[in-house]
Amino acid sequence: MREVAFIKQNKEKWLEFEHISSNKEKKSPDDIANLHIKIMNDLVYAQTYYPKSKVTTYLNKLAKSSFDHVYHTKRQEQHIVLHFFFTKIPLLAYKHRKYIYLSFIVFFICFFIGLLSTFNDDAFARQILGHAYVDQTIENIESGDAMAIYKSGSNWGTFIGIYDNNQRVGLNMFLSGLFLGIGTGFYIAYNAIMVAVFQAFFYQHNSLFDSFKGIWIHGTYEIFGMIIEAAAGYIIGASLLFPGTLKRFQSFRIGVREAFYIFISTIPFTILAAFLEGYITRYSNTMPVVLCFTIILGSLGTIGYYYLILPFKVAKQHALR
Repeated sequence: MREVAFIKQNKEKWLEFEHISSNKEKKSPDDIANLHIKIMNDLVYAQTYYPKSKVTTYLNKLAKSSFDHVYHTKRQEQHIVLHFFFTKIPLLAYKHRKYIYLSFIVFFICFFIGLLSTFNDDAFARQILGHAYVDQTIENIESGDAMAIYKSGSNWGTFIGIYDNNQRVGLNMFLSGLFLGIGTGFYIAYNAIMVAVFQAFFYQHNSLFDSFKGIWIHGTYEIFGMIIEAAAGYIIGASLLFPGTLKRFQSFRIGVREAFYIFISTIPFTILAAFLEGYITRYSNTMPVVLCFTIILGSLGTIGYYYLILPFKVAKQHALR
């Protein structure tokens, strides 16, 4: 279809929504949602056949406006905090799902690099973890308590210290997105390799089960949250590199805002990880194995559902799929 015919065929519904936006015409929430779907379909068509046209830019703005109207309707029916965590964040996670997937891919590639490097170089673990940590852990393993290092200090002190450290790491991953995402890639690669080295080291000293049982009680939230924080960094980098039909600064501004919201959503999981490490991990050796794995699988289930499954359900409810 020629662009002129496309505009002539669809301009009535575009004008209709402009009237709704200016409060000159009132529509039910269902009518607004249906109109939003039509606008989104027109935007996809325009992006495909007229990518550099002014009509594509116009529809992009109109789609954002219709999206905000759908948001506003839902927001009136929901508490602001609940709306943020159970509507806004899932929709943003759905919108930027490819960066979340990218973050997982980079993490696991680097994780396997870390495993191979540790198994093929006896000195690699000391290079990554440090001589002091390796020597202390070997001593703990020989004394029969591989997880002794997690039992030092008070519960409260460990909780505060771990939270502060984890939040700093997450903030670095997020802010490193300003360097076109390259800095974020470095941080996620380093941490993935470190996790791999850690597990490989315990395997080499016949303590893999004890380490897995203890570390992943808190590590499930910690590592998964770190991957999401890295995805937020990639979103910032992509907003600079791939502005699409928007001006680069406008794309960057939107990217930073949406990435920041996603970063904020990881904070409760970071707090939970620090709490588990400060109060639960130290008892992993004396806890029933079933309880340990219940906590691990429960943690994986909740955070995995929140970032990987719920976004599709919420997007479907908002007719954005």
